[in-house]
Amino acid sequence: MKSSETLSGELLSKPVGILALQGDFSAHQSAFRDFGAETVLIRYPDQLGDLSALVLPGGESTTHLKALQESQLWEAIPRTVRGGLPIFATCAGLILCAREVVQPVQPSWNLLNIAIERNAWGRQKESFIAKEAWPLLGEDPQEMVFIRAPRITAVGGGVEVIGEYEGEPVFVRQGAVFGATFHPELSHAHDAIRLFLANLR
Repeated sequence: MKSSETLSGELLSKPVGILALQGDFSAHQSAFRDFGAETVLIRYPDQLGDLSALVLPGGESTTHLKALQESQLWEAIPRTVRGGLPIFATCAGLILCAREVVQPVQPSWNLLNIAIERNAWGRQKESFIAKEAWPLLGEDPQEMVFIRAPRITAVGGGVEVIGEYEGEPVFVRQGAVFGATFHPELSHAHDAIRLFLANLR
């Protein structure tokens, strides 16, 4: 779907911010633009005030941590999210949002009531593409691109599991915070992004 309009036929009133400190933020930008969403690259705290949503892309999570702290976004992002800003977090972005991170332990924002294990689906050379149908998104199998992907090891209260792979949660939400262990921006149809945008109406 490439159009000047989003799913509901209405333009978003504000742009979607995409954290652009590290990782493949350009692929997310392209995927969201495919649905007609205006995007802006986020590198400073004062850019968080006028957004429809914020995207946290994949990348290397410890590098993300350092860049977030240096840019003063480490404190600013969770404060803004708790104020009501919707989040779409992918891979390393999901790690940042988790309640607990292991293998190794690292700080996180506790925006999603989940526990997560880093790199649990394998290293870079063990990256893979899988397909599995999710009832919420219809009968067609969803394409999932796993690259050094984390694994959700526990799901707490308030978290809805939207998508699974081989019986394990890979796409979840808690209120307006959505998180994927895989890379939806690299899939053919971007259906996870489509669902997130539908929930911004």
